[in-house]
Amino acid sequence: MWGFGLCVKPRAHLDIGMQCCYRFLSEKIPVTMSHTSGGAVRIADLIAHKKPFISLEFFPPKEKAEWPAFFGTVERLAQLDPLFVSVTYGAGGSTQSDTLEIVTRLTRDHGLEAMAHLTCVGATPEAIRAFLDQLSKAGVHNVLALRGDPPKDAPAEFATCKELQYASDLVTFIRSGYPDLGLGVAGYPETHPEAESPRSDLEYLKLKLDQGGDFIITQLFFDNQSYFDFVRRARELGIEKPIIPGIIPVVSLKVINRIISLCGATIPAAFMAELEEADRRGGAAAVQDIGVAYARRQAQELLASGAPGIHLYTLNRADVILELTKGLLP
Repeated sequence: MWGFGLCVKPRAHLDIGMQCCYRFLSEKIPVTMSHTSGGAVRIADLIAHKKPFISLEFFPPKEKAEWPAFFGTVERLAQLDPLFVSVTYGAGGSTQSDTLEIVTRLTRDHGLEAMAHLTCVGATPEAIRAFLDQLSKAGVHNVLALRGDPPKDAPAEFATCKELQYASDLVTFIRSGYPDLGLGVAGYPETHPEAESPRSDLEYLKLKLDQGGDFIITQLFFDNQSYFDFVRRARELGIEKPIIPGIIPVVSLKVINRIISLCGATIPAAFMAELEEADRRGGAAAVQDIGVAYARRQAQELLASGAPGIHLYTLNRADVILELTKGLLP
């Protein structure tokens, strides 16, 4: 999930979108539906009662002039009946107000179960409470808790609140003050590049869940075996909560190279060679055709092997996601 934002304790505390793993992927854990005080349902409860599913991630447009087109994209993708949709925001919470307005409108005007990304880097407890209170008033009852990244050229003292340094701190803070809130966290199938080891990475993921996280959305990946191995290792460590794979369609070499440089995901050599050949042959359009078909095959295999659903990084591209999802769900 390149839009995650990272959560690290130096070299240790990290945050994080075959058949041999099926029993771990398809394991069903009894869940009782739990409503918040306002009558909303946590996303984790929706996951338990609807499989398979798709969910969608959007990012706020940079300019308000782009909002009509953005909500047109949302309206087109709403026909997919996503289980939920999530909305990112910029480094250091730089577009937090836009995220708040967008999730409000997705809930109120489009009837979607919206989840706001929430980061703690550079934030204060008072600012976090204010944001959560605004979400509650808007009828938004789910957040994805992340550390986040400081803005470019941020001063060294930007993230000074010792109470909210890491995603696990944010999870603890939210769960203690907002016990009814639905709470997602992030996971890395390929292991975060700053982790001391895959094991320590998983241990800190487990910590976030033990402190109150309801489910996991993974960083994007292009080799499904990475996800299957990740789920197997997580189950062996005692993580039983849902692990939703995050999938992104490649729409151009320029875009995907930028994304993987930010998130640390790897692309299999054969797939990259195919993309580069497509680019030479037909440019971005040919790359997109290959990328969408690859993402569809990924999603099909993941669902067939027991993944609870697929979280799609939409890039705010309706045509791409509609093509990718054709025939994906029963």
